Amino acid sequence: MEQQEKADFKRSLSLFDGTLLVIGSMIGSGIFIVSADIVRNVGSAGWLVAVWVITGLMTMTAAISYGELSGMFPKAGGQYVYLKESYNKLVAFLYGWSFFAVIQTGTIAAVGVAFSKFAAYLIPALSEDNKLFVSPEGGFSISAAQIMSIAIIVLLTYSNTRGVKGGKVIQNLFTSAKLISLFGLIIAGFVMFKPDVWNANWSHSFAATKEVSEGNWISIGGTALLGGIAAAMVGSVFSSDAWNNVTFIAGEMKNPQRNIGLSLFFGTLIVTVIYVSANLVYLAVLPMDEIAHATKDRVAVSASNAIFGTIGTVIMAVMIMVSTFGCNNGLILAGSRVYYTMAQDGLFFKNAAKLNKNGVPAWALWAQCLVAGILCLSGRYGDLLDMISFVVVLFYILTIAGIFILRKKQPLTPRPYKAFGYPILPALYIVLGISFCALLIGFKPQFTWPGLIIVLLGIPIYYFIQPKVVKV
Repeated sequence: MEQQEKADFKRSLSLFDGTLLVIGSMIGSGIFIVSADIVRNVGSAGWLVAVWVITGLMTMTAAISYGELSGMFPKAGGQYVYLKESYNKLVAFLYGWSFFAVIQTGTIAAVGVAFSKFAAYLIPALSEDNKLFVSPEGGFSISAAQIMSIAIIVLLTYSNTRGVKGGKVIQNLFTSAKLISLFGLIIAGFVMFKPDVWNANWSHSFAATKEVSEGNWISIGGTALLGGIAAAMVGSVFSSDAWNNVTFIAGEMKNPQRNIGLSLFFGTLIVTVIYVSANLVYLAVLPMDEIAHATKDRVAVSASNAIFGTIGTVIMAVMIMVSTFGCNNGLILAGSRVYYTMAQDGLFFKNAAKLNKNGVPAWALWAQCLVAGILCLSGRYGDLLDMISFVVVLFYILTIAGIFILRKKQPLTPRPYKAFGYPILPALYIVLGISFCALLIGFKPQFTWPGLIIVLLGIPIYYFIQPKVVKV
């Protein structure tokens, strides 16, 4: 299979391309929004920054651990392949099934709708409040924002069927633009630094509180604080996810044994610095109450208005449109490679195992587009995303545990790069990840059980299709 992959996939992506894919896939709309919910869960400047730092360290630890796995298995499919090699095809399928049903497609839908919501600042007709269709019973509606999001997803899917080079150009252009604009916002924020706001925000740095109803806060500590941190991290983990997308396109990377691991490290480091810096800017220009109660949680818009005045709304809308457009391109480009590899193993529709004349899995791209479009129309993408952080971390834990398993199971397999800090750092991630998942089960079950049910639904599906498929 690896020989076929080398013959068909075109290795045209460099270390620079891989790093920008990591950055572009990670930075979508989350960093501009989720800090409001984080503050409502932990209530202080110190804990707001701590949540982002903890998430960043977890993400970087996972990324550098994945470097070992990417060097061992430098082929399309990434995390799906690692799980198959570490455990078995069932575990790998459960990941691939969850990836197709909600993780990747739900994220694509949510990022697409975010693009449309902020485009509505410039073109009001694109607003989610502009209902183009409402069912007679009133239970189902389609908004202009949903139609626009589907159009963007279709456009980017079509672009990526034309070959990886076109997708690379879009990715590099939009990721570079978002990096320049984000660094510009951060610099402008510190230039417009408001000492009185900053000092007030940090006057009780780690006095943790939680909002139980609007304007009604209670002090929290002990297990309640741990629960608040876990609930707050749902948003920061989602905002930091998709860093592993570069592993899915290993079949198209030059020197993947070296470049994937470095792309993961550089990409996650840069994004962590940006995320922490952006939150310091929020704290430098906005009182805590304005962060917690920004209109529709759009903290970045409020911060931009404080920095640039009334034109700030337009500036931020354009920034988020650039960010979400580039983010969705990376998600769409990378996700289809997982379905391609699953189909190669006989665990997905056989047509997904075929590459078109441009050397890309076009059928898999359109299948992903269809599911993402349905999720856009369902209006349930927000609920789905609440589950994603739990499910994603669960599979990250399993994958990183696979490093320990493969050291014993495949000791002679070449490892061009070994996990930095092994065994301490990978073990630390596993402990932190299990703690995060356990706290969510205890304190926010609505974020956990639906996601687990989706994963477990994959078990009967696996055994139903297993005897019926023919390996391509």
